[in-house]
Amino acid sequence: MDSFKTHDAYSPAKLGPITLPNRTIKAATSEGRSPDGKVTQALIDFHRGFIEGGTGMTTLAYCAISPEGFAAPGEILMIRDNIPGLRQFTKAMHDAGGLASAQLGHAGPVANKNITGVRPVAPSRFANPTSFQICREISKKEINEIIIQFADAAEVAADSGFDAVELHFGHLYLVSSFLSPWINKRKDEYGGSIENRTRLAKEILLAVKDRVKDRLAIIIKLSMSDGIKGSIWLDESTETARILDETGAVDAFELTMGSSVYKQMYLFRGDTDIDGLAQTQKGIFRLGVKLFGKQMLGVYPYEHLYMLKSARQFQLIIKNAQLILLGGINDAVHIQRAMEEGFGFVALGRALLREPDLINRLKNNNQGQGFCIHCNKCMFSVYQTTNCVFTQDYATSSKEAI
Repeated sequence: MDSFKTHDAYSPAKLGPITLPNRTIKAATSEGRSPDGKVTQALIDFHRGFIEGGTGMTTLAYCAISPEGFAAPGEILMIRDNIPGLRQFTKAMHDAGGLASAQLGHAGPVANKNITGVRPVAPSRFANPTSFQICREISKKEINEIIIQFADAAEVAADSGFDAVELHFGHLYLVSSFLSPWINKRKDEYGGSIENRTRLAKEILLAVKDRVKDRLAIIIKLSMSDGIKGSIWLDESTETARILDETGAVDAFELTMGSSVYKQMYLFRGDTDIDGLAQTQKGIFRLGVKLFGKQMLGVYPYEHLYMLKSARQFQLIIKNAQLILLGGINDAVHIQRAMEEGFGFVALGRALLREPDLINRLKNNNQGQGFCIHCNKCMFSVYQTTNCVFTQDYATSSKEAI
């Protein structure tokens, strides 16, 4: 890792086997623009806006490795039948001057039977405190199938022209839930010590690397901490990162926080849009959100660069991969700060939803500031089509599958 080396954020930069036009990445924000699990013109237009706006690489999210792995409506299913549409997606990003990454994941305990049609799985039997769904313990046979499905999905991404894959090992999705002693109570080789709880992540990573070789960059999205007592914190997440980094198969870690199971605002910070969340629910669940929503989601004040302090803990541990800083990056000074502190890249989510052309504006003004106010009204738009309430919704284009 190029620790403590200042980078020019707006010049081309190497990430494993690929070169980005600059060091900015559109972070994964589940789009809801794929009602049949396929690429649509609305999805292409949504992402092309970020590339045309100056972002070096955009992340297609969320790409489920199997139908059972969906986390929300309107997500991509990463299977070979969808390659024609995926190729159109990557071609559009390349034609616009940028690169494309595919976020691959399995929702695990975050999944909902109303979406997948099957009971969610977790490392151990687990009651999701937000969805009230009881997850069953995943079997070893199913674990082996999951590893193969991740490799299959990565190969689909490579064959579709993607430049990178982002393996979603965060937010208490399936792989992340194995890392959490709060959820993982297994007594076999996938439970107990942090080495054992990291085993699934390592086996998936090595299977993906073996399948795609150097055809694309491999990014790991890893939770540093999730704000839940007895779950993931820095003492163990740094050890997980070290184990994965030592394989030599990781090109970059995108460091994140929080969970999609409980205390979700630990990831987002700032205002909690309880009314917006309530509108996504029905009947007694809508009332429950209004009465107990803030207690379940948590209340965490927003501050700029709020993941930086934790992300620094990885700089002396990671020897091979680069680090991508996420969280509260909203203006040119924040990007420059990340470069000065030795991070290889920055990832922006809400700031780009608010202004798809933000990067073009910032690179011409080193004091430029973004307009995102972190109201988080975009947070629950994932149940329809993810968008900023102050910005044109690109989903007005065709929602027909390609």
